[in-house]
Amino acid sequence: MHAEAYVEDDPVIIQARLRSTEVGVTPIGRGGGSVLRLLTAAVDARGVVEIGTGTGVSGMYLLNGMRVDGVLTSVDIESEHQRLAREAFNEAGISSNRTRLIPGAALEVLPRLTDGAYDLVFCDADKSEYVEYLDEALRLLRPGGVVVFDNALWHNRVADPAQRDPDTVAIRELGRVVSENPGLTSALLPVGDGLLVAYKRQ
Repeated sequence: MHAEAYVEDDPVIIQARLRSTEVGVTPIGRGGGSVLRLLTAAVDARGVVEIGTGTGVSGMYLLNGMRVDGVLTSVDIESEHQRLAREAFNEAGISSNRTRLIPGAALEVLPRLTDGAYDLVFCDADKSEYVEYLDEALRLLRPGGVVVFDNALWHNRVADPAQRDPDTVAIRELGRVVSENPGLTSALLPVGDGLLVAYKRQ
């Protein structure tokens, strides 16, 4: 797909993708990653929360779009994945004071983060918890901030009403909740496996 090939990955991201394959993690694609980088740059992000560290692929896209003094706070239940992400960040020459990797379940960690202190929240973890992640994201975001959900099309299952597995139902419910929230301006972008993007109105 041309949109996926439009932006080339740098060698460090390519290596992080290889690590993802080794540990059974599916990272965001090149097209989705380039959108993350664009969005963080567009909101001049200084503080970003990532739910689902993986091996650092999405984190590097986010960091590449953030301000040079920006800090990425990334949460993942797998500490081994975070160790691999830290390796990738080191290889990319990213200063250690620009990343805060917190191991643990997202819904236990997120309530400890500061209200209204973040410019962007990226969610790519347990699909069944996506609606709860939205609630946390809206609390964490400043007015004018952006929340992004990966896998919003979920392998084209979300658009098929016959698909009723728990993850598909949860992502479908997320789309409904976002679209009906008067405080959000949203779009579903058909890049990669789908990115649901919502802007928190000022």
